[in-house]
Amino acid sequence: MARKKRPEEHENHERWLVSYADFITLLFAFFVVMYAISQVNEGKYKVLSNSLTVAFNPESSTDSLIKTQVGGANQTLIALPYKDRREAAQAQQIIKERAQRAQAMKEMATDLREGLAPLIDEGQVRVSESSRGITIEVNASLLFPVGSATLDAKSSESLVAIARKLAPSQNLIQIEGHTDNVPIASPQFPSNWELSAARAGTVVRLFEASGVGAKRLVAIGYSDNRGMESNETPEGRARNRRVTIQILADDKDAVATLPAPQT
Repeated sequence: MARKKRPEEHENHERWLVSYADFITLLFAFFVVMYAISQVNEGKYKVLSNSLTVAFNPESSTDSLIKTQVGGANQTLIALPYKDRREAAQAQQIIKERAQRAQAMKEMATDLREGLAPLIDEGQVRVSESSRGITIEVNASLLFPVGSATLDAKSSESLVAIARKLAPSQNLIQIEGHTDNVPIASPQFPSNWELSAARAGTVVRLFEASGVGAKRLVAIGYSDNRGMESNETPEGRARNRRVTIQILADDKDAVATLPAPQT
C-alpha cells in the first residue's frame, strides 16, 4: 500500500514581525523609563531661553533688561522674562528707589563730615560708611567726665547739631555706649555695664529732645566687650571709651555700594 505524501509546508515569510515587535516593545519601554527619570528644570530652561533670545535678538528682549544708574555708573540687570511690562516697571522702580536711598546716605555722610570737620581733625570723632549705614564714633572724653554719664555743656552742642541733621530723615538710630576694661564700682554705677548703658541713654534722651523721633532710637550698653583696640595701653583704653551713633540703612542692599569704613 502506497504511503500518502504529506502536504508541503509553506515557508512563513512574516516571522520577522515577531522580532520586530519585540524590538519595538523594548524600545518603547526604554523611552518610558528615560522619561520617568528625567525632570525638566523650568527655571533653568527659562534662563537659557532668555539668554539665547538676548544673544541672537537683542532688540526683542528689552522687556527682560532693566537698566539703572547707581553711583554714577550704568548697571544692567538680566532677570527671568517678565510676564508683562507692568511687572518690569515695578522692578525698575524698586531698583530706582534703592539707588535713591543709597545716594541719600552718601549725602548725609558728607554733610556730617563737613559739620564735624573740626572734631574729626582733632581725632575726637570718626565718621565711616558701610553696608550697615553710617557710623559716628565719638570719644567719651569729649562727652562725659570720668566715671560719669552727665553730658558736658560744650559737648551737648555738638550732639544737638548732629541730632538736628538726622531729625528730618526716617532712618533708625542705634546709640551704643562703650567703656575700657578698668573696673568701676560706685553707688550709681556698680559696673561698666551700667555706665555704658547710662551714657547711651543720655545721648538718646538728648536726641529725642532735639527732634529725633523716639521710635527711631535705641540705646545699647556694651561695657568693655566691643573694644576697638587693646586695653593694655592708655591710648587703646582712650579709644575704647566711646559713644557710637549708628544710622542704620533703610535697605541694606541699597547701601552696599558705600565705601568700606575708614579709620
